[in-house]
Amino acid sequence: MYIIRIIEKEAVRLFFFFWHLYMNVITIQKFLSPCGVLILGSFDGRLCLCDWVGGRHRHSTELRLKRLLNAEFQEGASDVIEIARRQLDEYFARERRVFDLPLLFAGSDFQKKVWGELLNIPYGTTISYGEMASRLGMPNAVRALANANGANALSVIVPCHRVIGSKGSLTGYGGGLEIKRFLLDLESRTIL
Repeated sequence: MYIIRIIEKEAVRLFFFFWHLYMNVITIQKFLSPCGVLILGSFDGRLCLCDWVGGRHRHSTELRLKRLLNAEFQEGASDVIEIARRQLDEYFARERRVFDLPLLFAGSDFQKKVWGELLNIPYGTTISYGEMASRLGMPNAVRALANANGANALSVIVPCHRVIGSKGSLTGYGGGLEIKRFLLDLESRTIL
């Protein structure tokens, strides 16, 4: 009986050892911005994560990335994270309006469509959820669009903060309304 338990334990240990060898890795690193801490993540040479550490959707975003990319998080450095850090510094210094990074959207086809449309909202402007739903040809999908917007794993870079309520109100933001207000105020000031 004792020998069987030793063999079982060794088999489990070997399983996890080899399983870990075949898992993909999302390289992560923290970035301190003027309004909060972001987690940056890269996978296969593309940025897949730029999310607020204390964000409302942090856990679900992390689980979705791990599941869809069949990956685990590991702290480290990558070229794309370094580029993202530099471009975020420029953005917060009001020296950059558009990010130029290879991005990886990890989500459903609908979510990817919504996130792609977010990239078309110009710096310093806002649109309502209803207006965005109309732009996508889905005027009745406001709630689904808001949920997809909230699932955006690339905050700031894919500017979900530029989407507001129908009467100009600041509505939900994964990083919190204070951060959303900070980003909109930052973009409303003259640049360069």
